[in-house]
Amino acid sequence: MEKELSRDLLEGDVTQKLLKLSVPTMLGFLFQSGYEIIDMIWIGRISSNAIAGVTIFISIFWMVDVLNTIIGNSSISLISQNYGTGSKENTSIAIEQTITFKGLVAIIAAIIVLLTLKPALHFFTSDPEVIQSALSYGYLRVFFLPILFSSFTVNTAFRCLGEGRKPMIAMVIAAIFNLVLDPVLMFDIIPGTNLPGFGMGVFGASLATVISTVVAFLVAFFMLIRQKDKVDIQFRRMFKLNKAMDYQLMTIGLPNGLEMLTRNVSGLITLKLVQYYGTAAVATLGIGIKLFNFGFMPLIGLTMGAGAMTGQALGDENIERAEKTVKTAARIGFMVATFFGILAIAFAENIMHVFTTDTEVITLGAPMIRIFAPSLMVLAIGFGFGAVFNASGYNLPYFIATIISKWVFHVPVLVLGVVVLKWPIAIVWLTYLLSDTVEVIAIVSQYKIGKWRTKRVYSR
Repeated sequence: MEKELSRDLLEGDVTQKLLKLSVPTMLGFLFQSGYEIIDMIWIGRISSNAIAGVTIFISIFWMVDVLNTIIGNSSISLISQNYGTGSKENTSIAIEQTITFKGLVAIIAAIIVLLTLKPALHFFTSDPEVIQSALSYGYLRVFFLPILFSSFTVNTAFRCLGEGRKPMIAMVIAAIFNLVLDPVLMFDIIPGTNLPGFGMGVFGASLATVISTVVAFLVAFFMLIRQKDKVDIQFRRMFKLNKAMDYQLMTIGLPNGLEMLTRNVSGLITLKLVQYYGTAAVATLGIGIKLFNFGFMPLIGLTMGAGAMTGQALGDENIERAEKTVKTAARIGFMVATFFGILAIAFAENIMHVFTTDTEVITLGAPMIRIFAPSLMVLAIGFGFGAVFNASGYNLPYFIATIISKWVFHVPVLVLGVVVLKWPIAIVWLTYLLSDTVEVIAIVSQYKIGKWRTKRVYSR
């Protein structure tokens, strides 16, 4: 009877199933990233210093995403493989424990960030306007970190169950809330109208994001508990930690967390080095990161879909289907990234004008976009093949690839180039492309070695 649970993604054409699962996720992430882009556009109307402040805060804030990455990637393999075995009870317990354990970890992480945020900001800048913008935007975001982590978990659970449409609905609703609330909360007069706003400035952008996140979580969680045909979420179990499963949640994805930690630290070092070129350069990088993340969203959605499909296939011991899934994901991802990349290269100046009227930022940003675009195409291949590691629970290759690309190559080259050789900033942008190419070569090499073929984490 329960074995019927596992048939959703294990039969039929791989490409068709992958697109059916991934396209809603891709669209959902595009909407989510879209409202983050809108955030940055509205913030750009305040000043370039405001953009720089938000950029620095986000770079610090996402250090705690290491914890979300560890538990989240562990949950992908736990939930999808248990579902692939056909066990409704084990699948439900895996989802419940992920929500509970990740929420607890998020509370601890939020306290740490609140205590260290000011000193961290002063490390990157002494500009009081930049620091104030970062604090105005940041404190509220940190306070609601547990809700953010929980919303990630619920959406991941849906995808592992083969449900791509429901998290998309929640993400679209959140995007609409954010798009409406941003101008209302940020400005004294709502742009394009004569209507009064709340005039909260950068804090208003943060409040709009928080409200949207809470709404998205509530909508998604309500849909999840009604998913009775696939899971049976029991609240009483969520108030008790499962030591064995929590240990798996902290260890399976540990290489991903270490990978994220080393990547984020290298990102902070890069941000510090970019600071050598002035506040305008930091603002430019902040816009570039937002745009790059926007281009990443379809790839992340595709990778999550591929991870769910591959996890179910491995739970069913269908190696051939797992291989076909990740290769298909890499091919589709490259096509999508190429589409976005061509648009970015062709309209680089126009894109920068959308974010700011600061001529220095626009001048720095256009070549940055044209260099970042090919990076997206290269990384699409790595994202596709890398889906098999999350699905199997063998996540060490991500860590290896990041160490090689960021710490053996990117950071040393940047330190030499910026501090010693005094490179122009265009060369700094180019190092991103070279580093990403090195990373993808390392990921594909680890895929071909094939240790993921024998790795399993589901309850037996």
